[in-house]
Amino acid sequence: MAFENLSERLGKAFKNITGKGKLTEKNMNDMLREVRMSLLEADVNYGVVKDFISRIKEKAMGQEVLTSLNPGQMVVKIVHDEIVALLGTEDAPVNYKKSGITTIMMVGLQGTGKTTASAKIANLMKKKQGRNPLLVACDVIRPAAIDQLKTLGESIGVEVFSLGVETKALETAKQAMVYAKENGYDTVLFDTAGRLHIDDELMQELSDIKAYVQPDDILLTVDAMTGQDIVNVASSFHEQLEVSGLVLTKLDGDSRGGGILSVRAITNVPVKFVGLGEKIEDLDVFHPDRMADRILGMGDIMSLVEKAQEKMDMEATTKSTNRMMSGEFTLTDMLVQYEQIEKMGSLGGMMKLLPGMGQLAGQIDEAKADNKIKKSKAIIQSMTPEERENPNILRASRKNRIAKGSGVSVADVNRCLNEFEKMKQVMKQFSSLAKGGKMPNLGGLGAMKNMRAMSRAMGGKKGRKF
Repeated sequence: MAFENLSERLGKAFKNITGKGKLTEKNMNDMLREVRMSLLEADVNYGVVKDFISRIKEKAMGQEVLTSLNPGQMVVKIVHDEIVALLGTEDAPVNYKKSGITTIMMVGLQGTGKTTASAKIANLMKKKQGRNPLLVACDVIRPAAIDQLKTLGESIGVEVFSLGVETKALETAKQAMVYAKENGYDTVLFDTAGRLHIDDELMQELSDIKAYVQPDDILLTVDAMTGQDIVNVASSFHEQLEVSGLVLTKLDGDSRGGGILSVRAITNVPVKFVGLGEKIEDLDVFHPDRMADRILGMGDIMSLVEKAQEKMDMEATTKSTNRMMSGEFTLTDMLVQYEQIEKMGSLGGMMKLLPGMGQLAGQIDEAKADNKIKKSKAIIQSMTPEERENPNILRASRKNRIAKGSGVSVADVNRCLNEFEKMKQVMKQFSSLAKGGKMPNLGGLGAMKNMRAMSRAMGGKKGRKF
C-alpha cells in the first residue's frame, strides 16, 4: 500500500520527540531532519518538502507549543495539519448541476486505468449518490476500450453509449448528449482516448469535446505508481484543458506515494477519487484529513465504519451482537461473524484502518487467515441446526460425518470447536462487563496485545512483541 514506508519513517521520527518533556532546537532539528528525509525518499517534490519543513519549524517553535504540557504531541498535530494542507483542506466533490445533466470528461495517459475508473465512478454515483449515470465510449482509437467499457457497464447495470470506431469522438459525444436528454439521464461520463504521451492531435480532440460538452468536471486519471511524474502529467493536462480534479488509481500498489503530496501544492488540482483495488467497488471519494491520519499511522476509523455500514448485513450483525452481549453465543453466531468478516475484506486491510494497528497488519498471513475462515465456515455449515446450538453432542461419529461433508480432517473440526470455545469465553466476559455497566478498555497496549492474539489465531507471524 502507498505510504507504508513513509508512515513507518515518520513514526520513528516522532518517537524521538513525543517522549520529551520539552522541546529544544536540537531535538526539533533532529526530528525535522528525519521528516525531511522521509518525504524525499517517498518521492515528494524537493520544493514542496522545503516549504513544508519551513512551515512546521515556524509553527513548532512558537510560544504556544513550547509552553504546552505535551509539546511533542503538539508538533505531531502541526505535521498532521500541514499534510492535510498539502492534500487539500476540504473534500472536493463532483460539481453536480442543480438541474439538468451533469457532464464529466475522463482524460489521462494510457495505462492509468482511465476506462476502469470511469466505470468505478459511475458505479459509486449510482449506488452511493443516487445518480442515474450514462457512460459514453469516446475512445475510438482503441476498439478494445469500447468493449471493455461495455463489459464493465453491464456488470454494474449502467448503460454504455457507443457509435463504434467508425464515428469520430466528437460526433459520439454530441449524439450521446441527445440520447441522455431523451432517456432521462442526469449524469454523463465521457471516456476519452488515452495517450502514450501529450499528443497535439489527440489533445485537440479533447479540446473540441470540451468546447461542445462544456463539462462540469474534467477528471484526470493518474497512476500512484508514477511518483513525481504525476505532477508533470497533471500540469500538462491542466495547462491545456483546465483539469478540475484527479482520480488516483492503484493506491493499493507498492508505491511511495510522494507524487500525491506534491501535485495539489504545485498544480492546485485536488484529488477527487482514489482507487484502492481491482474490484469495481474499490474506489472511494478522497478525504484529505483521513489520508493524513493514515499517513501518520492514526488509522481511518470513519472509513472503517462506512465500509461496515455498506458491506455488512446490519440486521444480522445486530441480532448476533445482542445475543452475544446477553451471554448467548452459538456456532451459528460464529458463522455470522465469519461471514461479516469476509464481506469487509481482508483482516489486514481492516487492521490498517485501526489506530496503531498498521504495522501489526503486515504480520498477518492473509492467505492462511482466509483459508482458516473458509474451512471454519464449511465445517459449521456441515452441521445440523441442533449441533450448531449444542456442540456438546458432537461425538466421534458426528465429527467424522462433518469432516467428510466439509472436505476437511477431524483435526480441523476439533480446531474449529476449540476456537469456538475460546470465543465463547471472551463473549461471556463481555457480557459480564456489560451487565455490570463496564466495558473493557480496548485502547493502548491492551488493544495491541488483543489484536496480536487475533492475528496469530488467523495465521499471523510469531516473534513480535508489543
